[in-house]
Amino acid sequence: MTLCGLLTFPKVLPAKEGVILLHGLCRTPSSMTKMAETLEDSGYAVENVGYPSRTDQINTLANDAIGKALKKPQIMACSKVHFVTHSLGGILVRSYFQKRKDPRLGRVVMLAPPNQGSEVIDQIGSWRLVRWLNGPAGNELGTGENATPNKLGKINFECGVLTGDRSINWINSMIIPGKDDGKVSTKRSTSPGVKDYRVLHVTHPFIMKNKKVIAETIHFLRNGTFIKPS
Repeated sequence: MTLCGLLTFPKVLPAKEGVILLHGLCRTPSSMTKMAETLEDSGYAVENVGYPSRTDQINTLANDAIGKALKKPQIMACSKVHFVTHSLGGILVRSYFQKRKDPRLGRVVMLAPPNQGSEVIDQIGSWRLVRWLNGPAGNELGTGENATPNKLGKINFECGVLTGDRSINWINSMIIPGKDDGKVSTKRSTSPGVKDYRVLHVTHPFIMKNKKVIAETIHFLRNGTFIKPS
């Protein structure tokens, strides 16, 4: 028997693909737990990021949260890194990659993102209580041409958007024209550069917990498109 026959070698396994999760404004990583667990069960290395969404401006939050997440050991070991975001989290990704290139960047699924801002901020964003609740980042999310989402330019990565047309916030819905999810109008959730876009009958606060949304998310991460309607 040769020496090679006496020795055993570890199998060379392909590097995992990773997914970084970014929650929305005034939320925590626990809001993304169901999504995280399902992605892990599907074979992804998952980093469910927490960040202080009410404490700073979008650019600062993005640089800090995403910069740190990309340096996590399990993410650094990945051959490709995707993102799944809720609401403000999607704007953080746009901000971070606006002028950056990362060869490992895979696909991005944004859930209920204010990609063109929200009329709610236009109407009541100046109120003292709203300013306190939203913090600096939340108050950047208006619909004007100088609002941060509208200054970020065309989305320059492979991106799918899932948004809702069901509201449990009738006050906000009175402010928002057309169909909305209680925070963002359906038409303002998309943006130039979005590869696929789907409106589902879900609400803004709970979109990330919906089983169909989770299934659509995984399908886009794997295939670059959402599930074709039957």
